[in-house]
Amino acid sequence: MSWFSSLGSVGSVLRFIILILEVVFVFNLMILVHEYGHFLAARWRGLKVEKFYIWFGKPLWKKTINGVEYGLGSIPAGGFVALPQMAPMGGLEGESEITEPLPPISAIDKIIVAFAGPLFSFLLACCFAVVVSQLGNPVSEVYSTTTIGFVADNSAAAKAGLKVGDKILSIDGHKIKRFEGLVDSVRWGVVSSEGEFIHFEIERSGEGVKAIDVKSEKPIIKAEDTSWWHGLFKRPALREVGILGKQTPMVAEAQPNGPAAEAGMLPNDLVTKANGIELMSIGSLAEIIENNPGKPVALTIDRAGKAVEVTLTPRLPDVRPKDHTRQMVGIRWDSEGKRELTYPPVIEQVSDAVYHMKSLVVKLFSPKSDLSVAHMSGPVGISRLYYTLFQHEDGWKKVFWFSVLFNINLAIMNMLPFPVLDGGHITLAIGEIIRRKPIQTRFLEWVQTACALTLFGFMFFITFKDVGDWIFGGKKGGAAGIETSWLPKDKREAVK
Repeated sequence: MSWFSSLGSVGSVLRFIILILEVVFVFNLMILVHEYGHFLAARWRGLKVEKFYIWFGKPLWKKTINGVEYGLGSIPAGGFVALPQMAPMGGLEGESEITEPLPPISAIDKIIVAFAGPLFSFLLACCFAVVVSQLGNPVSEVYSTTTIGFVADNSAAAKAGLKVGDKILSIDGHKIKRFEGLVDSVRWGVVSSEGEFIHFEIERSGEGVKAIDVKSEKPIIKAEDTSWWHGLFKRPALREVGILGKQTPMVAEAQPNGPAAEAGMLPNDLVTKANGIELMSIGSLAEIIENNPGKPVALTIDRAGKAVEVTLTPRLPDVRPKDHTRQMVGIRWDSEGKRELTYPPVIEQVSDAVYHMKSLVVKLFSPKSDLSVAHMSGPVGISRLYYTLFQHEDGWKKVFWFSVLFNINLAIMNMLPFPVLDGGHITLAIGEIIRRKPIQTRFLEWVQTACALTLFGFMFFITFKDVGDWIFGGKKGGAAGIETSWLPKDKREAVK
């Protein structure tokens, strides 16, 4: 969609509208497939289907076809198929308009119909996984390495003795396959740890395998972030140790008139060395610049496979805040770095997604874990993530990859034995089999209504956190910052 930028403000508006439409399409496709599973199973088992809705709440649009009311609700959170012969769901679906008595259905029918939704979500995940296995998933270095690329000064990792170049083999006894990612990753191993110390097993060049215990720490919370207002929107801090994975610095933009632009650096340049030192992260380059203020820095660049040598001298931006004293090179870095297409097998994608969801659910219920429902995302957060993915140059490939995880998530979460969810219907049906008679309708109505209110309360809670990510998550400025810029040589002296 880069050509939209040539249209100016009109192009920006059109691009925004198309991205929103893409998000709405994908998000509602997955809801539609899930609910269609219930719909087909209900028709197969001979149940009365009263309504088929995408989203909840008062209908924005509805139309009756062959006795079924199809509609679009006003609350963008899921969807439903109204089945009067199942457990009463008036709290979510609205009261039934059917007055004639309907024949009872068996508990087995209830189980089949309830299970069909998660099954269809799982099958859709498999379909997306097939697409990813053929088209590929673009991943950056940190998703394919376990090597430490940066250790922050005075961090828990630095104090414990972890070093740049260490290859992490396991964390708390769990094998590590990648630095970032949802499963078997360094990031997950750290945030999901439960003890006072995190046990790292690393391999260090020339020293072999070593065991290092790193004290588990949380970020220091600023005083202004402790107010009830911030607490309402911000998620609780998670553990960290102060390390980043190996990622070769990659230029996204050399800012006009800055040292990098004047040295001839270009977008997609990979900075492999600085003053002869191999770079494993942007942080390493920043340290070299800070340790050599005002001195030329010799960079070795990988430009489309060819080695290029450039020299630049960091300096203060020409336009900057009065209290800005840090010398810079005028580069906006690509946060993902170089990427390559991987073609993960379908089984690997699905099993990784299932394993992650299993691990997440276990941690959510563990009293020693820092992970809680406050770290989960709802429709707002998921839609925002899809919007971000669609802006990627390989947007659809990233969307297909994430949709595997999301649909597995949707299937597993819906199978939890909580009334209102599909797993709750199955649990009630099993109880009916054990009791050999249906549960009293009046009791079910009270349970379903209470659980519906609880569900909406939960949705509002995580929506506040999603909105908080939007409000507080972004940081101003890139490498040079929004309030800094560079001037042509002939104008610099006048400013000074």
